Amino acid sequence: MKKMVIAAAGKGTRMGELTKDRPKHLIHVHGKPFLYYLMRNIREAGFDDVTIVAGYFSEMIRTFVDEFYPGTRVLDQFAMLGEKKYGTACILECVSEAMAGEPFALVYGDNFYSPKDLRQFAADGGLNYVGGIQHAHPEHYGVLQMKGDWLQGIVEKPREFLGDVINTGLYRFEPEVFDYARNVQPSARGEYELTDVISAMAADGKVKVRRLEDYYLDFGKPADIAVMENFLQERGMV
Repeated sequence: MKKMVIAAAGKGTRMGELTKDRPKHLIHVHGKPFLYYLMRNIREAGFDDVTIVAGYFSEMIRTFVDEFYPGTRVLDQFAMLGEKKYGTACILECVSEAMAGEPFALVYGDNFYSPKDLRQFAADGGLNYVGGIQHAHPEHYGVLQMKGDWLQGIVEKPREFLGDVINTGLYRFEPEVFDYARNVQPSARGEYELTDVISAMAADGKVKVRRLEDYYLDFGKPADIAVMENFLQERGMV
């Protein structure tokens, strides 16, 4: 069984008024929620045990699942942890029991990946992986610091050039990730960051970088909607 976790608890403030009454993952693209297309690729990649960690308007995520992907597990981060504890690392606390001591992949629910690249993160191998891709504007993302294929750390939105391979938010974790997550401390902005967990693992030589070979799209701001629509149309994926 191939396990996948989708992080979809955030409100999506960069989407402005579009997320006033729904999470950004359910903003429509060609008449269907963005999450529909991501889930379709995840299923095509062979993941048959999918968990969505929702939060903001979580009941809408449940309704979406019932309509399009019945059988998908939905966990409510705010119901499990409260709304005061926040950050991408909270997802790990929510899914620790559901993963049942097995390896799993994890994606951010506002990014779009190909089945081909997703499939790479379903493979066994006993290692932790972070997906990287070269980007023309790395200063807007987390930049991966590497030595060969081994991750040394992640620098968020660096002010000076530190490399052009960015963190795509696609991961494969061994169960040991939960041990590191339990020790993570709040960041300067008061959030529990998944990248801090990964950096701690990298410091112990436990994380490799796996380059994406196909595509990566970020669905975080209003302008990304048209980009996504054009991308799907051009590739016959509507």
